[in-house]
Amino acid sequence: MRDHRGDYPSEWAAIKAVSSRLGMNAETLRNWIRRQQVDDGQRDGVSTEAAAEIRELKKRNRELEETIEVLRSSPSVWCSGRVA
Repeated sequence: MRDHRGDYPSEWAAIKAVSSRLGMNAETLRNWIRRQQVDDGQRDGVSTEAAAEIRELKKRNRELEETIEVLRSSPSVWCSGRVA
């Protein structure tokens, strides 16, 4: 798309033309372009890598919270507030 931007009066016109040739939705291509700009540091936002890391950390946090909850509810593990 970047190679053809100068052939059109606007970026959106270029996106529509290129997406049509690729047989895809113009908004999808626009989102991909914006994502690449963020990843390249040309645009503000959370990079793909950072977003994946955040998702993984949230998942791990959820798993740890579930484990803690199981341990707290198990009477054989806790004896008057101390680990048995």
